[in-house]
Amino acid sequence: MVGIVSYGSYIPSYRLPRDVIAKEWDGPSLGGERALASFDEDSLTLAMNASIDALGDRNPKAVAGIFFASTTSPYREKQAAATVATVLDTGKELRTMDFTDSLRAGTSALLTALDLAKAGELLLVCAGDARMGEPDTIQEQNYGDAGGALVIGSENVIAELVGTHTVSQEFLGTWRTEEQDYLKSFPGGFENKFGYNRFIAETVQGLLQKCHLEAKDITNAAIAAPSQKALRGALRGLGFDMKSQVQETFWNTVGDAGTAQPLVLLAAVLERAKPGDLILVAGYGDGGDAALFRVTDGITGFQVARSVYSQIEVKRTLQSYGKYARFRKLIRKDYTTQDESTPVVLLRDQKQILPLYGGKCPACGVIQFPIHRICTECGYREGLEEIKLSRRGTLFTFTNDYLTETPDPPTTHAVVDLEGGGRVFVQLTDCEAERVEIGMPLELTFRKYHEGYGIKNYFWKARPAE
Repeated sequence: MVGIVSYGSYIPSYRLPRDVIAKEWDGPSLGGERALASFDEDSLTLAMNASIDALGDRNPKAVAGIFFASTTSPYREKQAAATVATVLDTGKELRTMDFTDSLRAGTSALLTALDLAKAGELLLVCAGDARMGEPDTIQEQNYGDAGGALVIGSENVIAELVGTHTVSQEFLGTWRTEEQDYLKSFPGGFENKFGYNRFIAETVQGLLQKCHLEAKDITNAAIAAPSQKALRGALRGLGFDMKSQVQETFWNTVGDAGTAQPLVLLAAVLERAKPGDLILVAGYGDGGDAALFRVTDGITGFQVARSVYSQIEVKRTLQSYGKYARFRKLIRKDYTTQDESTPVVLLRDQKQILPLYGGKCPACGVIQFPIHRICTECGYREGLEEIKLSRRGTLFTFTNDYLTETPDPPTTHAVVDLEGGGRVFVQLTDCEAERVEIGMPLELTFRKYHEGYGIKNYFWKARPAE
């Protein structure tokens, strides 16, 4: 039995009302709001945090492959999947691959993982996107940011694979060249009418025919779409009941999340699934991908780390377009930062920075971070033993820094006591300054710190624990 073993999703806490965007340009609002990645988040951190939830307590060394999907990867020439593997502490002997340059990269990575899982391997598929719509366009209101992840394997499967289908065809719907900063598309309804509608209909119909099923047999369908209206148009005439059989796209609350959208929608469907349900997932872009799963009895005992719906409900509303512009670097500002890094430092301290290892003194047993040669507690001089630190803890002390320049002031510096031992000095995120209090439970989240030396430097921050 091959299929989905676990899943996770990540929706950033900030929401940008579309009315705020429309007011800035004195134009019409599409209504609702879109999920917005903070200044310290990008496609990699979105996918990374979804992956942490999807993997859960499973041994990361058992993962044989990690596939990362995005159209907005943080580097134009550097693999993001290798970073995901390092942060998860999987070890080096695994296959890593980036899927990019197409909106269906998320479902293409999923189908590839399903094929490899037939050999008995455990694989992680993750996707994250933070696409930029050109200011004063419909796309600026339409796009939302999110991450999704699936663990694929052949043991403890909660949704077994029934079949897959793919359609591939050259089509200029939405595109961005090396010279362009923003996505482009032909004006009017050209993309939906001749691209999206056709690809989704052909892909879904092809899958149903392969599996000898009809639309009425499907319990729920998680189908990526630029909007709820476009989804209705694509499925018109196929026999689906939009209210009872098709997962809403979260367009009013999250927006079009690109490559991550089908994985997030699938996670929402699985949260409410019952044994025996037939679930369809589909993505599009220069064609389409679709897969059909049958939910197993394993779903009854499965506990998701955090649900899609809870993440949609727990939010912070951004009422300032100027702040959004700073997050997205639409406004150029020279921040006076002394943050620097080099490839040498990242190589030397990689195990401490990414998978978060500390040191344990063989003499007194005290756990400390960073790893010192001499124990700071008892003075033992023969070096410390490496130990992986917990990602949960409580706030020991903090200070709100209003002097350090940041797109989202103030910067809250915190000392966190970790469960199981160890104390780390990090920044707080996703939390207003007035909410911070000593003793509050925290969890570590993977974030972007700075871009010193032209390198995107990632580390851990703390946020209120759910």
